[in-house]
Amino acid sequence: MSLAALRSAAQGGGGKRALAAALASLERDPDSASAQRLLDEAWQAPRAHVVGVTGPPGVGKSSLCATLVSAWRKEGKTVGVIAVDPSSKTSGGALLGDRVRIVHDASDAGSFVRSMAARDRLGGLADQTLAAMVVMRASFDRVLVETVGVGQSETDVAGVADTVVFCVQPGSGDSLQFMKAGIVEIPHLIVVTKADLGAAAERARADVAGALSLATAGDWPLKTLAVSSRSSAGVEALMAALEEHRRYMAADGRLDVSRHIQSEGWVREALRDRFGTRGLARLSVLGLDTALPPGGQPFERLRALTAALETPR
Repeated sequence: MSLAALRSAAQGGGGKRALAAALASLERDPDSASAQRLLDEAWQAPRAHVVGVTGPPGVGKSSLCATLVSAWRKEGKTVGVIAVDPSSKTSGGALLGDRVRIVHDASDAGSFVRSMAARDRLGGLADQTLAAMVVMRASFDRVLVETVGVGQSETDVAGVADTVVFCVQPGSGDSLQFMKAGIVEIPHLIVVTKADLGAAAERARADVAGALSLATAGDWPLKTLAVSSRSSAGVEALMAALEEHRRYMAADGRLDVSRHIQSEGWVREALRDRFGTRGLARLSVLGLDTALPPGGQPFERLRALTAALETPR
């Protein structure tokens, strides 16, 4: 299915069915000609700001995502969500369905939730998260990527999101983990969840804010907010911070630079998955590398480098 066909289906009221079918096809056979054509088209027509939500298991990521979906829909924005779930040891599928993880109005044509199984990926995302994100980024105003619960090193979300939100739970020690984990380099916003817990939430926010005084995300000053999905306290401030970072990224070409760097990382990781570190080393022998020219398209580059490595020499 082409991007034009997806958008046409959306205008005709069948957008959810068409998008679900397209994403299922991408998962089944990502290297097919039709899948690659869709990815090429979607890559060249980005529309959404992509927000990644990550943090330890049980911190309240799904509740926060549901709150964000509701807030964006009230503003009239369309929202796509990719929820990465733990995997079944038996079937390899997602253990939790999207209806359980993120409460939303299934009849709302302006929102869409896709649940994906992490399988054997340790970085918090599924193998096909990138492909799904690229298609959804071309289809919605906002895209949310919720990772499976992560620890100290699972930071793949920084490779797909424009804005990364790291969640911390009051009274759990998460703030101490945050300070020692090195994950301070990944997020742009820190959200202390369950702010309705009062003093415990404020202590966690103060602890994280203290840690953040020693670090910045480039020129962007890392922000710490306390948010309650239950009472909606702090939601307005979070929405404002997300919009502020979106505008910051859009200024002075920052978003283009960030996505270009991400693309080069995707190409490198995909080649490492397919050919291992020896395959990457062989590129230099062939006089090639994973760099993209300005405005370069990662799927096209991946196809070319894959063909070069598969060609007998």
